[in-house]
Amino acid sequence: MRPSPVVRRMMLAGLGVQFFQQATGIDALVYYSPTIFRDAGIASEGHLLAATVAVGLSKTIFIVIAILLVDRVGRKPLLLISTVGITACLAVLAATLSLLSRGALPGGAAIALAILTVCGFVAFFSVGIGPINMVLSSEIYPLRLRAQAVGLGLAVNRLTSGAVAMSFLSICRAVSVAGAFTAFAAVSALSVAFLQWFVPETSGKTLEEIELLFGDAGGSGGEVEVELGDGEHQVHER
Repeated sequence: MRPSPVVRRMMLAGLGVQFFQQATGIDALVYYSPTIFRDAGIASEGHLLAATVAVGLSKTIFIVIAILLVDRVGRKPLLLISTVGITACLAVLAATLSLLSRGALPGGAAIALAILTVCGFVAFFSVGIGPINMVLSSEIYPLRLRAQAVGLGLAVNRLTSGAVAMSFLSICRAVSVAGAFTAFAAVSALSVAFLQWFVPETSGKTLEEIELLFGDAGGSGGEVEVELGDGEHQVHER
């Protein structure tokens, strides 16, 4: 509860990733995807089921892709690709629902865009921030603090998930479904900046190298990348 500056920076990165994983609205989108598709104009129960199955397939396929890429590409590139893609999908979905409500978009185009953006959101989530939040949490903390820190991160994750899922319908009634996804898009855009500035690349690094990285980092994404090379040099000299 009274962390050193190094551990504080580790916890900022770990807890922040856990928070943003849920704050972008993944659970709300998955739980209420039939409602979203219905608002986009899908009336048939069979078509609603088919669209929902497509969401599940997208999630499964891209989780497998993440497993294949996480060690080849690295954690941070996948996280950035994931959150940038999520932000774009949320923005397009919000615009689609807004234009549809004003009668400025044909029904067929709205349905196609809604299915594409929801599946795209789930795909980008599953290839990056969905699975990698736990990979990152298992790597950044020193062994003596890992159990407590990962447990705290999971608590943040689940509390954020519950808050988003339980408030989603109320938010939709207050500002419309399009307004809710506009807010999620804004949060997702913040997550891109957070990952760039506060989360370093941990792939292939030892515990000592990671601790040196957080010890030398000054809170700047640019400085983190420079100090990473310095940390490796110091470890090899030892």
